[in-house]
Amino acid sequence: MSSLVEALDIRRSYAVGARTLEVLRGVSLAIDEGGSTAITGMSGAGKSTLLYILAGLDRPTSGRVLYRGRDLYAAGDRERSAIRAQKIGFVFQAYHLLPELTVLENVLLPGLSLAGAFLRGAKLRARAEELLGRVGLAERALHRPNELSGGEQQRVALARALMNGPELLLADEPTGNLDSQTGEDILRYLFELATEKRLTLVIVTHNEAVAARCRRHVALRDGLPVG
Repeated sequence: MSSLVEALDIRRSYAVGARTLEVLRGVSLAIDEGGSTAITGMSGAGKSTLLYILAGLDRPTSGRVLYRGRDLYAAGDRERSAIRAQKIGFVFQAYHLLPELTVLENVLLPGLSLAGAFLRGAKLRARAEELLGRVGLAERALHRPNELSGGEQQRVALARALMNGPELLLADEPTGNLDSQTGEDILRYLFELATEKRLTLVIVTHNEAVAARCRRHVALRDGLPVG
């Protein structure tokens, strides 16, 4: 199985006052195309930081991220943004839905970043409606995010992440803010959609039961892989 994404000696540090906080201290791993990978660890282990770096959202202090062999952070901002828009879907733990937009508009939003979007408005809208139906929220399309439960908002976030037909889906603690039953529902949608659309899936989680559902498990401790 070939690697879709490779992290090579990734280090990430932050200046905190007069000292430097090292969050990642030399992480290397390969994400197999078509597989599912869980990244686990205690709070502060660097899980979310690593996920953001793999997504092209947070530049590492040193090291490289290769996406199909292309160095994401050696690419220009425009090229990296295009890769993120066209190839990578990201499900945020805190949802990050825009409160002034309807549910349908939130899902549709990533599609507007693609070339020729305004000439394909009807087709994009139909895709957003299809995705909302797929996550069981067709009847909520014209509601605002603050009218939805946490589980419903997470399903909207999942539909939005799939809007542009990514090949890599990254999810940051997708069940972290949800009760056990709602979290189970979100995981079912997540894995069903990943299988149906043949996605490469990476999930950051502190929940070992969630990690057990993935083919591969990478544990971080103090900014380094263990085991």
